[in-house]
Amino acid sequence: MKAERSYPIAIVTKKAEHSIKKGHPWVYDTEIKEIKGEVQNGCLLDIVSEKGSYLGTGFISEKSKIRIRILSTNANDRFDYAFFKRRIRYAVDYRKTVMGEDFSVCRLVFGEADGLPGLTVDRYENLISVQVLSYGMEKIKDTIFKALCEVMAEENVKVDGIYERNDVSIRELEGLEVYKAWYKSDFVGIPDSPVTEIVENGIKYEVDVENGQKTGFFLDQKYNRLAAAKIAKGKYVLDCFTHTGSFALNAAMGGAAHVTAVDVSETAIDMAKKNAEKNGLSEKMDFLCANVFDLLPKLCEGKSPYNMIILDPPAFTKNRKTVSDAERGYKEINYRAMKLLPRGGYLATCSCSHFMDNSLFVRMLMSAASDAGVSLKLIEARRQSPDHPTLLNVPETDYLKFYLFQVI
Repeated sequence: MKAERSYPIAIVTKKAEHSIKKGHPWVYDTEIKEIKGEVQNGCLLDIVSEKGSYLGTGFISEKSKIRIRILSTNANDRFDYAFFKRRIRYAVDYRKTVMGEDFSVCRLVFGEADGLPGLTVDRYENLISVQVLSYGMEKIKDTIFKALCEVMAEENVKVDGIYERNDVSIRELEGLEVYKAWYKSDFVGIPDSPVTEIVENGIKYEVDVENGQKTGFFLDQKYNRLAAAKIAKGKYVLDCFTHTGSFALNAAMGGAAHVTAVDVSETAIDMAKKNAEKNGLSEKMDFLCANVFDLLPKLCEGKSPYNMIILDPPAFTKNRKTVSDAERGYKEINYRAMKLLPRGGYLATCSCSHFMDNSLFVRMLMSAASDAGVSLKLIEARRQSPDHPTLLNVPETDYLKFYLFQVI
């Protein structure tokens, strides 16, 4: 029996009905046939089929092409404080299980994959960094953050502060303000500094939740860094797009003979140097501020000392329209790396773009290998770490591809 409540009703197309029944949590603007009742941006709607069958309940976003983000397909759910605390409890329990001792630094909530659409929550020890990316989630963020602090307190973790990294353009598509700031409330304080120290894979980093990439640090490559580090022992490693040095540091800690870390950003290189000093790895590393697209062809002109190359570029495409351009970019750096490596050398390569899907990425690698006149012996194919879970029926949650090869 459906819980007693009174929400506006969205009647959707058969295409949307089929998608929802398969488990996809989005309804697009073109899939809504009619809305009955008074609607305010960000409010909850019940979704029904053309024949009136209940399909789910979700937040409406009047400016987004993703018009409704589904919270639940259970007609008996009541969307009160207890509901949202329960969802956060499920997410936290999952991280405790899959992350184990790494629970202190991980993604606690991954949006749709945790039934909390438009919400990202990352934990850096006692600091929490969040992004709120949907209008409906923005309206209830006070409830969400309070429930989060309560759940963490039940884990004997006192949240020192919540930093809102809402400085992303996707919020503009939702009609939301773009900003970054400490969240102010009577149930959580404001720390003196946005910088904290974390330990990942035995390596110390300073994380700046105010100015660092994304929410402060790239957590999704945690175990891929370990996989690369295992291969790096005794190797001369070139780490391209190093950012603050995470792959390079893991390689050095893993026993690499020497590591060169490259990034186009001087700020990133400075932070990578500091991280190397913090971990006592400076003597095994050098740092180069350069554009990888210019550097790799130059290195190919001479004799290279490197027998392992790591390619961890930023997303070259964030929409379907630019996939072809992105593919050319990925192919260029992978082709150059394959030409630069000696036979028997090792290549770690990845893409963090959902739109550059796995089949396209593999096809690009095969084409690059053919042009370089080499073959690729697969060591490992990996994805994002399990604190960024993939739902098999929601392809948008599957975005990171990571491959380890020997070049023969």
